[in-house]
Amino acid sequence: MTAHRTGRFHLALPTRSPDPTPLPGFLTDVRPALTDPAGRAAVAADLSGWAGALSPFDPTGQESLAVAANALRRTRHLRVVAEFHPAVAAPVYAAKLSASLQRFSAGRLGWRLAVDLDPAVARAQGDFLTGAARFARADEFLTVAKGVWGGGPFDFAGNFYEVVKGGFGAPLSSPPFPEVHLSGVSPEALELSRRHADVHVFAAGDDLAALVPELPGLRYGVHLPSIEAADEYAALGVTEFFLQTEDVYRLGEHVKERSVDR
Repeated sequence: MTAHRTGRFHLALPTRSPDPTPLPGFLTDVRPALTDPAGRAAVAADLSGWAGALSPFDPTGQESLAVAANALRRTRHLRVVAEFHPAVAAPVYAAKLSASLQRFSAGRLGWRLAVDLDPAVARAQGDFLTGAARFARADEFLTVAKGVWGGGPFDFAGNFYEVVKGGFGAPLSSPPFPEVHLSGVSPEALELSRRHADVHVFAAGDDLAALVPELPGLRYGVHLPSIEAADEYAALGVTEFFLQTEDVYRLGEHVKERSVDR
């Protein structure tokens, strides 16, 4: 399988602890709770030679940036992408937090912005922006974050953020900016990727043959619907493959035959 030899595989880390198997009512459950399943999964992926892991945005699960920080702390080589909503923090704070994580992890952190949320989920997060305004804010978010990371003084005046004489000095400005992963197939999403993304991640079922030519110069990723689909997507130029935790065991037979580019 070509994809297993040339692609980079990323594990989607769990965001919640699984419920224990129910016991009969006449038994007292003294089993300890499973702690840190995401950290354990990250360690296993690191030891197995996986290229990376995704800490997904989960509105009712653990905070993805905290999960990513823990995964980075527990691993040596694994690259970890934290998916978060732009309204979770000001871009200057998100950049400063990430600059610190980059220093502690030798530059292994990546960002994925969850821009196009379900309206009910967005409102529950305190965010009432809709439509194209969400992508305009994401554009400003990334512009400001990259701007302050590049040193100072940095000034910016937009519709959503304003910075006056900002910018990081050494050592915060020394590590590389997180690799940016973006997704979506709307015109606004594609334009955001053209402006800011290193990797554009597609969903299974997206028309990659039509969409990839609209995003020249980027790397392409996909959330695999199954392991068997990897070669089909690799033929379309996809190099980054994301798998859910429950699919991971099916890669075991291919671990030795694939060559992972860290």
